[in-house]
Amino acid sequence: MFMPPMLLEKREEPFDDDKYVFEPKIDGHRMIVSVENGLVRLYTRRGIEVTRQYPELLHVPLSDMSDAVLDGEVACVDGETGTVDFESLQRRFLLRRPMAIMQAKVRHPVIFFAFDILRYEGEDLRSLTLMERKEILAGALGENAHYSRMIYVEDTGISLFEAIREKRLEGIVAKAKNSPYVGRRDASWLKIINYSYADVRITGYRKRQFGWLIEYRGEPAGILELAVPPSHKKAFYGVAGSIVTGEDRDYVYVKPSIRARVRFRDRAFAGVPRLPEFVDFVV
Repeated sequence: MFMPPMLLEKREEPFDDDKYVFEPKIDGHRMIVSVENGLVRLYTRRGIEVTRQYPELLHVPLSDMSDAVLDGEVACVDGETGTVDFESLQRRFLLRRPMAIMQAKVRHPVIFFAFDILRYEGEDLRSLTLMERKEILAGALGENAHYSRMIYVEDTGISLFEAIREKRLEGIVAKAKNSPYVGRRDASWLKIINYSYADVRITGYRKRQFGWLIEYRGEPAGILELAVPPSHKKAFYGVAGSIVTGEDRDYVYVKPSIRARVRFRDRAFAGVPRLPEFVDFVV
C-alpha cells in the first residue's frame, strides 16, 4: 500500500524551538515501505515500486508483519567510515539485471532509516501527532543490519546543525511535534541544508528552456538552472550575444568569461558540484 509522503519546505538557518524535533538529513532517496500480510513492497516518493532493487530490505524487523506503512530514507553507508555514499545509491537505483542487483547487495548494501509510521495493525496513524507516531514506531520497529530508526533531538536544532556541519553531512530536518502527517509539502516540516560554495564559469546556455552550461576547475559541471533571479538572467543574455563561440541543435556556446558563485549540497565522484544553486555573479 503506497501512501503519498509528507514533503519538506526549505529554511535557510537552523533554530532552537521546544515545539520541534530535529533529525539529521540523510543524503539518500525517500522511500515508503509497505507490509501487507507479510508481503513487503518498496516505493519511491512518487509511488514507483522499486522492491526488486533492494532485496536486503525485504526482512523488516516489525513486531507485527500483518499491516504497516513506514516512511524514511534509504542510503548506502560506507562500513569503514560511516559516511553516506550517494553515488553508490544512485548506481544501485539504476540496476536492472538480477545478478547485478545481488552483487550490489553484497558490495554496496543499503540501510533504511525509518522516521515515521503511517499505518500499523489496521489503523491509519496519519491524524496522530508526530510524537505519538514516533512512540508507536519505537514500539513496532526493531533494528537489524538494514533497518534503523532515525535518531532525533528535541528543542535544540542549532547544536545539531553545527555537529552536522563538522561532519560535512547534508543538513538537518525540523519537524513540529504536534504535526499530523499530510501527503503533500507542508511548512511544519522544514529542511536546513549544509551548503558548500564554489565559483564556476558559464560556457553556454540551452536553446529551448532555461539553463546555463557551467564548468568547474576547467571541467564540465552540468547545468545551472536553480535560483537564478530574472534580473540576472536578463543581465547574462545582454552580454552573451557578444561572446558566442558556436552552437548546435540544443546549446549556444560562449567564452567562459562570466563567473558565478553557486552553492551546493555535495560533490559527485567527478569532483563537480551536485545540484548547484545560483548565488550571484562574480565580478
